[in-house]
Amino acid sequence: MAMTSLERVLTTVGHGIPDRVPVGLHNFLPAVQHAGFPIGEALQDGEMIAESQLRSWRDFGHDVLLVENGVIAEAQACGCEADYPAHLPPDLVTHVLADGLERVRDLEVPDPATTFPMSEVIKAVRILAREVGDKVFIMGRADQGPVALFGALRGYEQFIVDLQLDEEPELVRETLDYCVRVHRRYAEALREAGAHGTSMGGAGVDLIGPRLHREFCHPSAREVIGAVGGDDFPYSLHICGDSTLILSDMVATGAQILELDYQTDMRVAKETLRGRATFMGNVNPVTLWGGTPDAVVAAAREAIAILAPGGEFILGGGCALSLDTPDDNVHALVEAASRYGRYDADGSLEPVGP
Repeated sequence: MAMTSLERVLTTVGHGIPDRVPVGLHNFLPAVQHAGFPIGEALQDGEMIAESQLRSWRDFGHDVLLVENGVIAEAQACGCEADYPAHLPPDLVTHVLADGLERVRDLEVPDPATTFPMSEVIKAVRILAREVGDKVFIMGRADQGPVALFGALRGYEQFIVDLQLDEEPELVRETLDYCVRVHRRYAEALREAGAHGTSMGGAGVDLIGPRLHREFCHPSAREVIGAVGGDDFPYSLHICGDSTLILSDMVATGAQILELDYQTDMRVAKETLRGRATFMGNVNPVTLWGGTPDAVVAAAREAIAILAPGGEFILGGGCALSLDTPDDNVHALVEAASRYGRYDADGSLEPVGP
């Protein structure tokens, strides 16, 4: 008997064998486009965010709804100014700690229920939980992880200088502690709103390198995931770029799901995560955006062949999908999981034709 999307994902994350490989779409932008809503307006409106996710799920039939408004919700709620262009993702235009880390002592941890735009994402999660919470896995994304939020509040170039030179270690620790508290409160609010799980975006080694990742990102991520995540509320850790060098560190955070980009070595990741975490990804978003449906199927088949045996795999893009990702390519991705990702009871894949 076929599972519901929710059952399929919970079985996978719980290290069981589902009926087939589930599919997660990191599609907050193309979902809005697919629904025909104005991008800049919709990403500031919880009802539009929810409706775009519902329409996308009904049309494509994927298993994980990744609910967010772009990686600016926490920083904007903390006082940064953001721009919401008509046809592009939102972006920060000011950084509240640009003039000095000491200003962190004046910042309050925002209440996600009442502080824009966190409150609109919370609203979207509540709507989705009410409408389809018994059918599909809702991942209310808690935006950026603590170190990535630090960079957004400070400004990314100065943030790197702060970590590299370590000239103000006490202020760096205070800022990171503030970011941990912001992120944790947001994650807990998403859970209370009805999300089945959450995720954080980490600062990847392409940005800060393995040493700084281990010194700053790993302990802060482990702290939040240990406090909020668990078998009843899976926590996902997303890092862009090639994470092969830090896979063991990512697993050691306790994250139940690792969202890994296409540059990460799939075979190394499968062995590292086996029995410990679920791999989510990692088809190149450029293939999904600019390739043919046949190219998408080929990439999905490769990922399924390497990552699906034994379970613990959710197929998806390696990172957020581009705004104008073609519908035909999304259908191809979902259909590839249905055709090539069906399991036998022992966790092996059912044989299929070419």
